[in-house]
Amino acid sequence: MFENMTEQQARKTILESVKQYCEKFHMQQGTWKKGERIPYAARVYDSREMTALADSALDFWLTAGRYMQLFEKELAAYLNVPFCSMVNSGSSANLLAFMAFTSPLLEDRQIKRGDEVITAAAGFPTTVTPIIQYGAVPVFADITIPEYNIDVNRLEEAYSSRTKAVMLAHTLGNPFALKAVRQFCDSHKLWLIEDNCDALGSVYEMDGIQRLTGTIGDIGTSSFYPPHHITTGEGGAVYTKDPLLHKIIRSLRDWGRQCQCPPGTDGICGHRFDGQYGELPPGYDHKYVYSHFGYNLKATDMQAAIGCAQLEKLPEFTAQRRNHFQRLKQALVSAPAAASVEQRLILPKAAAHSIPSWFGFPVTCREGTDRTAIVSYLEERGIQTRMLFAGNLIRHPCFDQIRAQGSGYRVAGSLENTERVMRDTFWVGVYPGMTDDMVDEIAQVLVEAIT
Repeated sequence: MFENMTEQQARKTILESVKQYCEKFHMQQGTWKKGERIPYAARVYDSREMTALADSALDFWLTAGRYMQLFEKELAAYLNVPFCSMVNSGSSANLLAFMAFTSPLLEDRQIKRGDEVITAAAGFPTTVTPIIQYGAVPVFADITIPEYNIDVNRLEEAYSSRTKAVMLAHTLGNPFALKAVRQFCDSHKLWLIEDNCDALGSVYEMDGIQRLTGTIGDIGTSSFYPPHHITTGEGGAVYTKDPLLHKIIRSLRDWGRQCQCPPGTDGICGHRFDGQYGELPPGYDHKYVYSHFGYNLKATDMQAAIGCAQLEKLPEFTAQRRNHFQRLKQALVSAPAAASVEQRLILPKAAAHSIPSWFGFPVTCREGTDRTAIVSYLEERGIQTRMLFAGNLIRHPCFDQIRAQGSGYRVAGSLENTERVMRDTFWVGVYPGMTDDMVDEIAQVLVEAIT
């Protein structure tokens, strides 16, 4: 088939075949019909992602390469930050973000074992896991309902002389009160890590300027797992405006190396054999000098190729998420049984000064309303639901040993709302692959469930 073709012609032929394959076998699934399942999230893609993936596969570079460099550049441009590092998952992104602040290069601002980090127990565990695994102490503060983010009135209560950082997620795309948290961090000289894994595309207005979440803290993180705002299958990113933090992040991501030459290259830095490091012999190969205890957390070029195609669609995805959220909320508050809805459910509310890119539509059952009964009714009719992640993380088995030891974490005041979320909150999807009919069906079935 390729006998008389150049490599470029052969590649073009293959990619055109991949495009046709995708359009015939992946894109001919038909529209949703009433009674069919409505997932909380799903991949949204077309032939652009599949041909980009095939193009990368034909390079057979496999690890980080040209597509990853392009993805990092384009995501950084979208976020309006100078530095972005792609990694293999959002959890790895959170690990890198936290571990960056344990670097001795930060001198007196380095987080050390036993230092405290303020966070929330209502959320996903990998916002907290790096803190515990390193040996720092998470300090849990309560949240507000119906925003589901940290109650900023608890920040001073959570603070101590050992506090070094605040690490929080924007819950389901709804930004936490960034201005108040940023001011608190600045007043106490604390680092701020924004777990932006559920909020890519969310906007927060601060001092009259609209900024994307993930760019107001010292480091932001993203996840590209299939349910998220864009997907690369597995994948994530860490981004910052600080060149020193970027240097540390790259070192930790790339085995702890001091040299920052891209993988597969030699001597771009111009100082491969002319340095003196630690107690190593003079001129020791800079590619094998380690300034941190690092990891290999890079993504592959194939993942990055998919990400480049997904990034083109991010503005459209964001608009669809907002539209689905508003349509669902409007359907609930204007339904014939709207009074019952308000009496039985607490509907979500965007944080002040924010324009969320919603990851989901959270609902909290009022006293006397049975969450299990409502969730079961929805699931039996094909509408997928999710809990608000851990609910209260410290109630989970992973905390049994820590709790038994009587140390390892601290709670600032009560976790009254966190406990309520654990008992009474669930959420449904608003992902961009949904149609208006699907959104309307969710509203109708939810109203049926409570009346």
